[in-house]
Amino acid sequence: MKKLILSTAALALSASFAMAQDVVRMGTEGAYPPWNFINDSGEVDGFERELGDELCKRAELTCEWVTNEWDSIIPNLVSGNYDVIIAGMSITAERDEVIDFTQNYTPPDPSSYLALSEDVDLTGGVIAAQAGTLQAGYVAESGATLIEFATPEEAIAAVRNGEADAVLADKSFLVPVAEEDADLMIVGPDVALGDGIGMGLRESDTELRETFDAAIQSMKDDGTLNEMIKKWEVASTF
Repeated sequence: MKKLILSTAALALSASFAMAQDVVRMGTEGAYPPWNFINDSGEVDGFERELGDELCKRAELTCEWVTNEWDSIIPNLVSGNYDVIIAGMSITAERDEVIDFTQNYTPPDPSSYLALSEDVDLTGGVIAAQAGTLQAGYVAESGATLIEFATPEEAIAAVRNGEADAVLADKSFLVPVAEEDADLMIVGPDVALGDGIGMGLRESDTELRETFDAAIQSMKDDGTLNEMIKKWEVASTF
């Protein structure tokens, strides 16, 4: 009960913020299912769309969605093209030097390798990853040869065409791919990276961060967040 009271009080911060800013622009990639993707109607969909809409509702904020390519998603936040990143972004010390983060809204999602056979060399072979991700950084330090791509789909295509031995990405993203393609399989051990997934904000937007922090906490406290995580199968629950 104490947590719920504290969360309710913190959510009240949103009233003054909403008066200062009419619309909060939510930036996402729109290309990383089930976290975020563009549906057949051309709209942002997925776990983070449902989560973001619920957070904005609880914080009494009017929000709109903006898509941006992954490799420039942080610079475009800093330059003001949108106000929040909600795009499966892991909280890291390196990113935290440039932007600020809310508390995590999922625990760390295991990363996995996807390949065409089980006997690939994961430590000395050629491994594909999306540029600017934790997985790319991990591969670069692992001894394997890293090749980076702008999108996760391109990284998977590199495995299919023999350009790479395997791809490393979030397990929740790769498992459906393996289930739909009989030639691809999850191989090797899972890799634990990062401190969970959070919303990224400009360091100057302290009040907005506190508002979303309170909304995230309220969803943790009443169990709604865990239900949403289970529905979309994006990570383990809290």
